[in-house]
Amino acid sequence: MNKNYYAILMAGGVGSRFWPVSTAEFPKQFHDMLGSGSTLIQKTFSRLSKLIPAENILILTNERYNDLVLEQLPMVNPDQVLLEPAMRNTAPCILYASLKIQKMNPNALMVVAPSDHWIEDENAFCENLQHCFDFCEKENALMTLGIQPTFPNTGYGYIEYSKLDSNPIKKVAQFREKPDYETAKTFLESGNFLWNGGIFIWSVNSIISAFEKFQPQMNSLFQSGMDNYNTPSEKQFIEANYAKADNLSIDYAVMENAQNVYVLPATFDWNDLGTWSSLHEKLDKDDQNNAVVNATVILENASNNIIRTDGKKLIVVDGLDDYIIVDKNNVLLIYPKSKEQDIKRITALATNK
Repeated sequence: MNKNYYAILMAGGVGSRFWPVSTAEFPKQFHDMLGSGSTLIQKTFSRLSKLIPAENILILTNERYNDLVLEQLPMVNPDQVLLEPAMRNTAPCILYASLKIQKMNPNALMVVAPSDHWIEDENAFCENLQHCFDFCEKENALMTLGIQPTFPNTGYGYIEYSKLDSNPIKKVAQFREKPDYETAKTFLESGNFLWNGGIFIWSVNSIISAFEKFQPQMNSLFQSGMDNYNTPSEKQFIEANYAKADNLSIDYAVMENAQNVYVLPATFDWNDLGTWSSLHEKLDKDDQNNAVVNATVILENASNNIIRTDGKKLIVVDGLDDYIIVDKNNVLLIYPKSKEQDIKRITALATNK
C-alpha cells in the first residue's frame, strides 16, 4: 500500500431525514441501514482501507460520537479520530485535517469521503480513486468523483463540464445548485452533467494552497495551530479556536472559486442514502415493490412501502401504498414517502413532546 495515501472520513452528520432510526444521539452512519451486517461507517472504512493504509484514515466527527466511532471501528487508534467541538460545515474540518496530514506527510494525497454513502462495486470505486490519485500526484488539481445521473434528481447539486472534453478526466466548467425538475431534465438531456457526490481528491499541498487563496482568514486561524497538531496540546487549541471558523461548505469555500477543478465520471453504482426513498431503492423488494428490513410482515393490498423495525417484530399492513413504516423504541412512524422531506420538521416537533 502507498504510505502517501490518506483519507478523511466525514462522520459528523445527524441524518435527521432518517428519523426515528437516525437521531442526534445515534446518527445513521452508525446504523446498519440496509440489513447487511455492517454499519455505514464500517462499510466506508472497509472500502477505503482496500487502497489506503488503515492508520492513514482519519475520522472527522462531532465530539459526542467519539465513543461510537471507537466502538464500531476498534482497529482505529483514538488519535485518528478528529473531534469537532462545534458544528461548522465541511470547509473548516477539511482544512484542520489537511494541516494535520501535511505535518505528518507533506507528500500526502487525500480523499475526502462521507461515511454514509452506499457503493456496491467497491473494486470499481478503488479503480476510480486510484485514477484520481495518479492524476493529483502529477497535477495541481482539485478533483471530485462525479456520479452519472440516472434520473432528473432535484435533491443533488450538479457538476457541468464541456461537451467537447473527450478526456477521461474532465475540466469542471461550473458547479450548479440543486435545480428544479425542469432544469434537472435539461441537465440529463445535455449529457455533460454529473451529480455532485461530495467525494473529493487532491494533494495536501493543493488543497492548502486553495484555502490560502480563497479563505485566507480561515487558513490563518488553523495555520496558527501548526505547532500543536499531532501533539498533546492539539485538543486544547482546537477547543479554543474551532468555533471561530466561518460555517462554510467546501464547495462554497473552495471548489466553486478554483480554476483547477477536475471531475472523473464514476463507474460505480452510488446512493447517498439521504432519505427513506433512496434507501428503498437499494433494498431488495417483493413483487409489489415493498422493501422490508428486520421485520416479519404480513402484507395485503400493500405496495411501494419501506418497512423497518428492530427485533423482527411482526408488522401487518393492509391498504397502504408508498409509505414509510418504521418502528423504533417508543416511536412508530407511518408517513407518506411523497412527503418525506417534511420528516426533518416532524423530528423537531417530536423532540418537544
